[in-house]
Amino acid sequence: MSALSQEKAIVAFKKLGSWFKNPSDVLEQGIDNAKQYNAWFTQANVRKSIDALATMLNEADVDQWAAGIGFAKTPKKVGLILAGNIPLVGFHDVLCVLVTGNIAAIKLSSADDKLMEMVLYQLVYLEPAFSTHIQYVDTLKDFDAVIATGSNNSSRYFDYYFGKVPHIIRKNRNSVAILTGKEDSNSLQNLSSDIFDYFGLGCRNVSKIYVPEGYNFEHFFKGIEICAAVKDHFKYNNNYDYHKSIFLVNGDKHLDNGFLLLKSDKNITSPLAVLYYEEYKDLPTLAKKLGNDKDLMQCIVSETQLSIETSPFGQSQQPKLWDYADYVNTIDFLNNLN
Repeated sequence: MSALSQEKAIVAFKKLGSWFKNPSDVLEQGIDNAKQYNAWFTQANVRKSIDALATMLNEADVDQWAAGIGFAKTPKKVGLILAGNIPLVGFHDVLCVLVTGNIAAIKLSSADDKLMEMVLYQLVYLEPAFSTHIQYVDTLKDFDAVIATGSNNSSRYFDYYFGKVPHIIRKNRNSVAILTGKEDSNSLQNLSSDIFDYFGLGCRNVSKIYVPEGYNFEHFFKGIEICAAVKDHFKYNNNYDYHKSIFLVNGDKHLDNGFLLLKSDKNITSPLAVLYYEEYKDLPTLAKKLGNDKDLMQCIVSETQLSIETSPFGQSQQPKLWDYADYVNTIDFLNNLN
């Protein structure tokens, strides 16, 4: 078997994108079976993730992204601690390690091990040279660098154990949206995807909205009604009922449309089935505030042109290859190892 080259890697990733776009029987079965291992991984959500990866790996974007990427002459062993909050959420980190010619020592999340193994098995099938660059490990050891994704609590553990080697350590993040009150029903339906895709479990999900003073939430609730079926999922509904009970017992002022609870709060990260909101006086002041707090957020969703980087409504869960988590360029990090 010949050695891996970047050209081979790029061709294989394009083929994988086609596989995502036109699922084989094996992939279809994996999509159907995912919910048996993780109740959050419904067929609709797994398919949504597969479709997003198919779009991400389109040939034009792969070529554009890979044009300036270096390839390791001596591969480094990069430990990857993957998250499992949404289907295949760790795939981009694996992709970055492999396209730079390094070795991915992967500690899979128990919440998303079956899908990830299936996808990487297909990648090795498409390009056998990947077999020497993909390792599955229970414990990280003998690594040259680490990319670890987890909670705020686990990040302290990661800092302690991996702080002496080159590392990217990711904590909890969420996304926010800015509304002006002029959004039409189509815009709000798009925004509902940012809120409810993957039940709101992803770091790119909108967990808080900023609204102008005196905003009419009736229009907002009407616009997101398209996602009312989210309450049919028992785990989501359990969260909704729990937080509703807490609000009622504590006498917390909140709004309720039957499947989502809205609460005024200065924090960004809201509990599942709860959306925080905060009023603002003017957009320039808000943009400055969010720009200063950028390190706390994954995405800022807005239809209005602002002085800060934003994503359109409905696009927060459709990242491009160059949309790196936490605004840390994973490719630059990996290329600097050599």
